[in-house]
Amino acid sequence: MEYKKTLNLPHTDFPMRANLPKREPEVLGFWDEIGLYDQICKGFQGKPKYILHDGPPYANGNLHLGHVLNKVLKDIIVRYRVMAGFNAPYVPGWDTHGLPIEQQVIKTMKVDRHKMGPVKFRRLCRDYALKYVDIQRKEFQRLGVMGDWQDPYLTLKPAYEAVQIGLFGKMAEKGFIYKGLKPVYWCTDCETALAEAEVEYQEDESESIYVLFPVRDSKGVFDADENTYVLIWTTTPWTIPGNMAISVHPDFQYVLAEVDGKKLITAKELLPKVAEIKGEKNPRILGTWQGSQLEGIRCHHPFYERDSIVITGRHVTLEQGTGAVHTAPAHGTEDFEVCQKHGIPVLSLVDGKGRFLPEAGLFAGMMVFESNEHVIKELEERGKLYHQEKLFHQYPHCWRCKDPLMFRATEQWFASIDGFRKEALRAIDEVEWIPSWGRERIHNMIAERGDWCISRQRVWGVPIPIFYCEECDATIINEETILHLQKLFAEGGSDVWFERSAAELLPDGFRCPSCGGEDFRKETDTMDVWFDSGSSHMAVLEQRPELRWPADLYLEGSDQHRGWFNSSLCTSVAVRGTAPYKGVLTHGFVVDEDGRKMSKSLGNVVYPQELIDKFGADVLRLWVTSADYRNDMAVSKKIMGQLADTYRKIRNTFRFLLGNLYDFDPEKDSLPYEELSHLDQWILFRLHQLIQRVNKAYEKSEFHIVYHAISTFCVVDLSSFYLDITKDTLYCSGALDGERRGIQTVLFEAGSVLARLLAPVMPFTTEEVWGYLPGMKAMAESVHLTSLPQVNRDYLNPELERLWERLLNLRDEVAKALEAARQEKVIGPATQANVSLYPENEEALKFLQQVEDELPALFIVSGVKVHQVWEVVPQGALKPENGLPLQIAVAPAPGGKCTRCWLYKETVGQSASHPELCERCREVVEKCEG
Repeated sequence: MEYKKTLNLPHTDFPMRANLPKREPEVLGFWDEIGLYDQICKGFQGKPKYILHDGPPYANGNLHLGHVLNKVLKDIIVRYRVMAGFNAPYVPGWDTHGLPIEQQVIKTMKVDRHKMGPVKFRRLCRDYALKYVDIQRKEFQRLGVMGDWQDPYLTLKPAYEAVQIGLFGKMAEKGFIYKGLKPVYWCTDCETALAEAEVEYQEDESESIYVLFPVRDSKGVFDADENTYVLIWTTTPWTIPGNMAISVHPDFQYVLAEVDGKKLITAKELLPKVAEIKGEKNPRILGTWQGSQLEGIRCHHPFYERDSIVITGRHVTLEQGTGAVHTAPAHGTEDFEVCQKHGIPVLSLVDGKGRFLPEAGLFAGMMVFESNEHVIKELEERGKLYHQEKLFHQYPHCWRCKDPLMFRATEQWFASIDGFRKEALRAIDEVEWIPSWGRERIHNMIAERGDWCISRQRVWGVPIPIFYCEECDATIINEETILHLQKLFAEGGSDVWFERSAAELLPDGFRCPSCGGEDFRKETDTMDVWFDSGSSHMAVLEQRPELRWPADLYLEGSDQHRGWFNSSLCTSVAVRGTAPYKGVLTHGFVVDEDGRKMSKSLGNVVYPQELIDKFGADVLRLWVTSADYRNDMAVSKKIMGQLADTYRKIRNTFRFLLGNLYDFDPEKDSLPYEELSHLDQWILFRLHQLIQRVNKAYEKSEFHIVYHAISTFCVVDLSSFYLDITKDTLYCSGALDGERRGIQTVLFEAGSVLARLLAPVMPFTTEEVWGYLPGMKAMAESVHLTSLPQVNRDYLNPELERLWERLLNLRDEVAKALEAARQEKVIGPATQANVSLYPENEEALKFLQQVEDELPALFIVSGVKVHQVWEVVPQGALKPENGLPLQIAVAPAPGGKCTRCWLYKETVGQSASHPELCERCREVVEKCEG
C-alpha cells in the first residue's frame, strides 16, 4: 500500500507564486463588480465619522514614489478606520490651476500665451489638467487606494471656485485682504510673484563685493573729505542701482578708520576683517560713535546723482560684511520696511522679465543677474570697488522652473497674517501634531511669517474677484458683488470672468459706493494656488454631505507645514477662528539607499510603475509600512527585493494555513478553547497578543510596528515554531482526530485574524486569501467588508504565559542536549532520540507531568519520559545553564522507524498486516482501508 496517500498532506488552489502584476488587476475588477466602496459607505451609515481630508496632488505628470508613500499611508488609515467601525469616506482631490500647467501647455502645444486669448488658453490648460487627473486617478487605483474615484474634488470645478471666492470675500470683509507696494519673491522666467511656500533654497555661487559710498555730508559728526567713505558689503551687485540708503544698527559701535589710504566708516567689531583684506593689521582709528549718531549722514550713490542716506535699523547684524548695510527698498523685505519707517521712497528699476528699465541708465535693458559683472566693472572704473570675491551660500530659487529669484517691489494683493496671527498660533495648540515636533515647526512659521502674497500674474487660475471704479479708482469688493459672482461662477466656472466685461459681471444697476460711477474694470491677477487648495476645507468638507468640517486628519509630507497645512490654517482661522483639522500627520521624503534625494541627474530615480510591474502593488505597499515613515524612506531595487522576500514568507504562511484547512468546516469542526492542547492555547495567546499590539499600532498610525509584528509572528511564531511542531499531527494523525481538529481550529483562527489585520496594508493578497478561507465568503463578500479582529481576554491567560515561559526555556536546553548527542554520534536527526527528564523537586515534577504528553511534539523527538524525583540520574545527563531544576539525558529511541511518520516507536513491527508502521499510523491506515 502507498502510505503517502493516507497522509493528510496539505493541498490548496491558493497559488504559491503570487504573480501580483497579473492578479491584482483582477482583484480591482472584482471590487468594481461588487461596488466595494459603495457597499462600505452604505454599510457604515450612522456610525461615528472619521474624516481624512485629502491634500490635493498637482495634476501634472505621472506619479512618483512620494505620491505612492502619501496615498498608501492615507489608504491604510482609511481602511483601518472602516474596519474599526467608523464611517470613513475618502474623497480624493486634485490641485488643477497654476503656472506649471501653463508652462506645460506652452511647451507641449507650442502656444504663445501672449498672442492667444485668455479663454482659449484656459481651455487648453483645463484639458491638460483633466488629462493628468485621469492618468493619476488610474495610477492611484492601481495601488489599491480605495475612495470615491468617480466624483473626486477638483479645484477647477465651478462649485469649488464659487466657494473659494466666497472665502476670499469673507477675508476681505474682515479687513484681511489689501493691495500694497512691497518687495515680493519674483521669478523672471515665470514672470510672476511667488509666495514663501513656492520658494526653495539651493547652494549658489555669488559675487561678494565691498563698495565705497563717498560721504557728501557728515552732518558735523566728523570731518569728511573726498577720501571719506561708508563701506558696504553685498552679495547681489545688481541691486546697487536700486540703492536708496545705508542701514546701521543704532546700538553698535562704529569707527572712522584709515585703511589702504582711505577713511572708512565700518562697525568697530568688523574693522579687523575689513583691514585684513588689504593686508593691514592695526588700522588707525580716527573716531568712534554709536550707530544712532550716524543717522542722517548723506553719501553719494556710486553711479547716479542722488543721495544714499544713512538710517538705523535693528535688522543689521555683525555676522558678515561691514555692519553698514546696502539698502535697496525695491529688492528686500527688511530694506523696504526700514525705508518705509524713515520715509525713503521705493525705487524699482526692474521690469517683470528681470530687465533694467530705461531709468537705470548705464544698465538699461540688461537682465539683472547678467548685469552683475557690468555693475562690478563700473564700480571698479569709478574707484568705488574696495574688494571682490566669490561666495557660496543658500539662495532662493523658484520651485517650478528652478531659476534663481529676486525680490522685486510691485503692487500685489496680500492677506494680512498680522490680522489673525494670534488666533492662528492659539489654534495650532488645539491640534494634535504627529510627530509632536510638527507643532513647533508650524508655530515658528506662522509666528515669523510675513503677509501672504496671494496675487499671481497668470491666466490659468481663479481670478481675484475685485473691481475698480473708472471714475474714482475705488477698489470694490463687498458682499453684494461676491454673492453675485458666486452664482455666476457656480453656473459657468471662473471662465466667466474672462468671457464677460466688468458690467456683465456686476449686479444690474450697480454703482460705485464711493462716487456713484457706472464704469468699472476688472482685476487681472489670479489667486495663488495655495489659496485654491487652502480653501478645500470649505469647498469640500462643508459641501460634501458624506464629509464634515473640521477634518479629523490632514496627512502630507513635512514640507506642507509651509504649504497646504499653513494655507488651510490661515484661511480657516481668518473666517472661523479655528483650524480646519483636529490632527496633522506628516511623513518624510523618499530617498535612495544612501540617503540621497531622488534625482535624474544622479540616476537614482526609481519609478513606481516599474516596481508594480515587477513586484506588484502589495509589495510596494509593504515598503510603505516597513520603516517609520516619519523619517525619510529609502527605496532601491535591492530594498524592494528584500521586501519581496518578506512578502513571500507571509504568503507562504497563508498557503500553509489554507493547505491544512482543505477538509475543515469551521461551523462543524472547530473545538472549544477548553479542549485545545496547551500548545494550541499558547499560539492563540500569541495571536491575541498580536491583535492587541497591531490594533494599538494602527490606532497610533505606527505602521512599521504593524509590519514587523505581523511578519515576525508569521515567520517565528507560526512557521518556525507552531507549524513545525504540529506537522506530524496534521499530516499523520487521523483526519478526524481531536488533536488535528484542535490544530485546524487554531490555523483557521490565525488565517482569519491575519487576513483582517493585514487587509489595510495588503488589500489585494488578503482579498485573495479571503476567498480560500473556508466559510468566509458566506460571512462577507470581501475581507474589506469585515471588522478588525478584537482581543479575547480569556486567551490572555497569565498562568499560560508563565507555563510557556518555562516550557520554552526547557525547549532551548533540550535542543542543546540534542545537539551535543548529535555531535557525539549518539543520534542523527532529533527524531531518532528519546529524551529523559529528571526533575530535582516535586514542583518541577508536577510541572513536567502536566505537559508530558505534549513534550515529544514540542522537542520534535520520538519520545519523552518524565522520571520521578527519586530516580537515579544517569551519567552524562546535562544540567541546564539557565537554572532549571532538572537534568536532561538523550538516548537513541528504542524500536524501529515508522515508514509513514518517520518516528522511532517500539510498536513498529508488531502488526502482521503493516509491520513497517507504528501503532498510531497502523490505526489510521486501517481506517482508510475500511
